[in-house]
Amino acid sequence: MPDDLDEVTVPVDVWHWSLAVAPLVVLVVLLVVRRWTAAQAAPVGLAIAVIVALTAFGSPIETIAVASGKGVWDGVFILAVVWPALLLYRVTDRAGAQAAIRHGLAAFSRNRLFLIMGFGWVFASFLQGITGFGAPIAVVAPLLVSMGVRPVLAVVIPLVGHAWANLFGTLGVAWLGTQQVIDLDDPDATALTTATMLLVPVVASGLTIAWIVGRGRGVVHALPLIGTIALIHGGGQLLIAAFEPVLAAFVPATLALVALYPLSFWRRYSDPAHDVDVDRVMADGAPDDESGPAGTDDRESSMGLGLALVPYAALTVVALVSIAVGPVRDALESVEVAPSFPATTTAEGVTQDATDAYAPVAPLTHPGLYLLIGAVVAAVAFRRAGAFAERRSVSEDRPSLGAEVVSDAVPASVAVVLFLVLSAVFEHAGQVTTLAAGIERVAPGSVYVVLASSVGALGSFMTSSNTSSNVLFAPLQQAVATAQELSEPVVIGAQHAGGAIGNSVAPANVALGTGTAGISGREGEVLRRTAPFAAATALAVGLVALAIELGS
Repeated sequence: MPDDLDEVTVPVDVWHWSLAVAPLVVLVVLLVVRRWTAAQAAPVGLAIAVIVALTAFGSPIETIAVASGKGVWDGVFILAVVWPALLLYRVTDRAGAQAAIRHGLAAFSRNRLFLIMGFGWVFASFLQGITGFGAPIAVVAPLLVSMGVRPVLAVVIPLVGHAWANLFGTLGVAWLGTQQVIDLDDPDATALTTATMLLVPVVASGLTIAWIVGRGRGVVHALPLIGTIALIHGGGQLLIAAFEPVLAAFVPATLALVALYPLSFWRRYSDPAHDVDVDRVMADGAPDDESGPAGTDDRESSMGLGLALVPYAALTVVALVSIAVGPVRDALESVEVAPSFPATTTAEGVTQDATDAYAPVAPLTHPGLYLLIGAVVAAVAFRRAGAFAERRSVSEDRPSLGAEVVSDAVPASVAVVLFLVLSAVFEHAGQVTTLAAGIERVAPGSVYVVLASSVGALGSFMTSSNTSSNVLFAPLQQAVATAQELSEPVVIGAQHAGGAIGNSVAPANVALGTGTAGISGREGEVLRRTAPFAAATALAVGLVALAIELGS
């Protein structure tokens, strides 16, 4: 992305802008309107993007090939989360741990609204704070399914619930990504402004989940919980962001998780909410095709809740030690794997430099390793407790463990890789620059401030990553702020907040969730439920950005 608007060389006329946006429009129509599966829609969107890149943006086949290679590598990073997550789910399910979690949590609190919000909002945010990269969706969606939540909603809820923590989560990786591509005039002011705008998705995520579960009565019942957790999440992030952004999501997300314990003793949240119709989101009252992953065992288990949660406790402890303890993190991150790629160019002058180490992966701090450790711990702990032997007669009627994992993972894997290849083609051909520059050229200053969050959301929708959205669009956002004499902290803050919100509708994230919840092919249903949240929240952030801009 050029550092100055004058350096934009790609065509930004209506025709080229329409061609650039066409693959995204086709994807949305196929997924949401036509209800195609992600694995069916992704090849069509990719084919259109490649044709447009070759014919309208002057991209040689070599550039498309390099972009495809980078997209595949980006996909490998995410698949290293998907496959271990599915393995963990299947191991725990075969041992009866998923049934034990559901029945055990019913004893911990009989308030299902409280439990769903605790896992789908608070625990998902905690996982985003320490791991990210899809782990909140991959872990929480199957847990909600095990609690009896309808699988589509089990994916929607953590997608919405973890969005606010995407910028400063994973110890600030997306925030650091911005600073890798631009020099901020005032980093402290930008961090503080970003945290202020992120108050919108903090509150919106809690309200949305409560609405999904219980509609208006659910929101009323959950208001004290929403107020408490939002104060911890949003207020804590706001207090910490100005002086230590890398901890701005992790610390409040951890404190909110701890706060659930005393809240669970309040009769409002320990007893059933009789005036809230939670059954509407539970699989027991749903059609047969809403019953969860194929092969899921819902029979009673003699396993206790403590043993059933051991794998999740293990992966959390390992993640905390390997990421939060500086010397350990530095030692583990010293091991990296990365491919090299040659430079690319197009007829319009869009270039990408050669790299000897593209998107390095530190396998010893990768979320997939934490999930794999959780699966190994589960297998050992459950075997020693005799859980597999106890349920051997049940498992005899099921395919092998490997067959179940492959059946679940392949459709999601195909979709994830193709979506990320499409994203890389967009970037290397210059279609991303055309989209963003086109928005800037038709939007005067005040209008652009409102739209800046939508640009960030567009980046996350395309790349399934707030970090990648910031790397793609932060330079252009900064250039717009300079050219139109807008506040840089406001425009970059809106980019950050929009990028966080966009993760709730990113097709690759949605496909990851449907894969781990065992409902691959139903991505359109998930998008139809998360899209209103993303659109409304991005607009609200834009209006907050405008208010800050006018008041500065």
